[in-house]
Amino acid sequence: MDESRPDPDRIRLRDAGPMRALAHPVRLRVLGMLRVDGPATVGMLAERTGEAAGSVSYHIATLAKHGFVEEAPELARDRRERWWRAAHEVTSWRTEEFLDDPERHAASDALRRAVLEAYHRELLDALEAEVALDPEWVAASDSSDGAAQLTLEEFRELAADLAAVREKWWARGREPRDGARAVRWITHVFPRSDA
Repeated sequence: MDESRPDPDRIRLRDAGPMRALAHPVRLRVLGMLRVDGPATVGMLAERTGEAAGSVSYHIATLAKHGFVEEAPELARDRRERWWRAAHEVTSWRTEEFLDDPERHAASDALRRAVLEAYHRELLDALEAEVALDPEWVAASDSSDGAAQLTLEEFRELAADLAAVREKWWARGREPRDGARAVRWITHVFPRSDA
């Protein structure tokens, strides 16, 4: 992605405040639901998350304060009903930019840990849901890992190749179609800590 051009579908985090705000598991989950399932009311989100409506309302207000969500007034049936939508499709940040700033690095670290915990919960939920899926969908699923001895340039090439694959399928699968179902992928590329 060309970092010099603004992308209205992407929010790039540079400050500790928004990173800390998003590092809450309920906020991450609510933002994910708004991105994947589309706009919703606080009541709808409370039902989906199992959280109290007051709690969800507080988290929505925090997400709105930091620009992650926005109101969708055109969906309201009356003046009391408030709908919310994700303000962007993607959140990104560059951890290496914060290595010399303890406050921002700590906030980035907290957000990354919250995201990894959310991935873990999502993967465990997917395992439990397999019994209700058609066997063909289970057979097409994959969980794998790998390791290789790579130079820095090769490591960058691997990360770029995986990013291109993600972008291809994300672009193709943005809209529902006949025969399609929601599919999730989670990839990580990182240097081993013992290297």
